[in-house]
Amino acid sequence: MRAALLPLLPAALLAGCTAGPDYHMPKEAVAVSDAAGRPFVSAQDQAFSSEALPDKWWQLYNDPRLNDLVTQALTANADLRVADANLRRAAAIVRQVEAGRTVSTSVSGGIDLSRPSSTGYNLPGILGYDAGISAGLPLDLSGKIARAIEASRADEEVVRAARDDTRVAVAAAMIRAYAGVCAANFNLATNRHVVALLRKTLEATQRLERGGRGTAFDVTRAQAAVDASEALLPAIVAKRQANLFLIATLLGKVPADYPEGLADCSALPAMSRPLPVGDGAALIRRRPDIRAAERQLAADTARVGVVTADLYPQVSLGGSLGIGGPFKSFASGNSFGFSLGPLLSWSFPNRPVVKAQIAAAGAQAEADLASFDSTVLGALRETETALNTYTQSRKSTEALQKARDSAASAADQADHLFRFGRSDFLQVLDAQRSLADAEVALANSRTAMVDDQINVFLALGGGWQ
Repeated sequence: MRAALLPLLPAALLAGCTAGPDYHMPKEAVAVSDAAGRPFVSAQDQAFSSEALPDKWWQLYNDPRLNDLVTQALTANADLRVADANLRRAAAIVRQVEAGRTVSTSVSGGIDLSRPSSTGYNLPGILGYDAGISAGLPLDLSGKIARAIEASRADEEVVRAARDDTRVAVAAAMIRAYAGVCAANFNLATNRHVVALLRKTLEATQRLERGGRGTAFDVTRAQAAVDASEALLPAIVAKRQANLFLIATLLGKVPADYPEGLADCSALPAMSRPLPVGDGAALIRRRPDIRAAERQLAADTARVGVVTADLYPQVSLGGSLGIGGPFKSFASGNSFGFSLGPLLSWSFPNRPVVKAQIAAAGAQAEADLASFDSTVLGALRETETALNTYTQSRKSTEALQKARDSAASAADQADHLFRFGRSDFLQVLDAQRSLADAEVALANSRTAMVDDQINVFLALGGGWQ
C-alpha cells in the first residue's frame, strides 16, 4: 500500500500551495484610472463645493422634522429589514464554510440478527451489534477550503453593499416624499393665489359688463381662466396625499398612519450653502453599488481557486474507533478496533471536466471585471448628469423668476392703463393670464429644482455608514 501511494506524493506536495490566482484590484480597472478620480466637470458652478459629502447629507437642510423622519425610516423600513436579514444569512454562510476547516465526526451503530448458511444451525440466528465513531481533519493542502472561505467572505461584502445601497435608496425616497408634500403645499398656495387673482379679474369684468364697458365675451374668457386654474388643484392635492402615503409605508406603517401635522409642511427644503460633492475618487469609494461589483469580482476570482484545487489530491487526517461482534462476546478484547492515518482522495479521471470548470470560472471573473467597469462608468455618468441637470435647473428657475417679475410689472401697467382708458380690458386679461402662468411655472421650477438636488445626493451615494 505504501508503495502504491508514493507516485501521488509529488502531486500532494504541489497542492500545498493555495490553488488559483490571488485577488488584487486589476490594474486595468476603470476605478483605479486617473481619469475616474478627477473632479466632476459639471461641478464648476458656484452651487457646488469640493468638500466631502457627509454621510447624513439630509442634515444639510437643517430641518429637524426631516431628520427625524429619515432616522425612523432607517430603523423601521421593511426593505431594510429584508436587507438586514440577507446580511445575517450571508454571515451564517461564511461561518458554515469556515467550519469546513474543523474536525468532522460521525457516529454509527446498529443491531443485526444473522444466521450464516454454513453453520447449519436451526436457531433463528446470531444476535450481533456494532458501534463506532470516526473523525476527520482536512489538511487543505490545495487551499480549496481557504479559497471557498475567501469567496464566501467576499459574497458577504456584496450583500453588505446591497444593504447599504438600500439605505441610500430609503433615505432618498423619504427626503423626496417629504419634499413632495412640502412642494405640493407650496404649489397649492401658488395656484390658489393665482385663482384668487383671476377671480378678482372676473369680478371686475362682470362689473364692467354691468356698467356697459365690457362684453359677455370678456366675462366668459375671465371665467374660463378661473376654471382652468381651479382644475389644477385636485391633481396637486392627490400628489400630496400620495407622498403622505409613501412616507407612512417607508416608516413601516400602513398608508393611513402617516405622521400627524406633516400635511401642513409648506416650505420647500433648502440649504444655505453650496452642495458638497467631492470628486470622482470619493464617489468610487462611497457608492455601495461600486463596492458590490468589486467584491463580486473578488468572490468569483476566489472561486477560480476552488475549482483549480480539484486538480490536486484532497488530504485529511482521519481516525475511527469501533466495537462490534456477537452479543455473547460483548465488550471482549476482540470486539474493539481502531484505525488512524491520512485519507487521500483525487478525482484524477475527471481532469478535463475540472479544466473546463476552471475556464468557466475564469470567464466569469472576466465578466465581473467588465461589469465592475460598467458600474463605475455608470456611476460617474449618473453623477455628472445629475450635477448638470441641477445647474441648468437653477438657471431655469432664475430666468423664470425674472419672467414672473416682468409679468407682474406688465399686469400692473396694463391695469393702470385700463383705469385711465388708454387700453382695453382684453390687454388686462392677457397680462393677468401671463402673470398666472409665470407664477405657476416658477413654482413648478422651484419644486423641480429641489427634486434635482435630491438626485445629486442620490447619485453621490450618500446615506449609509
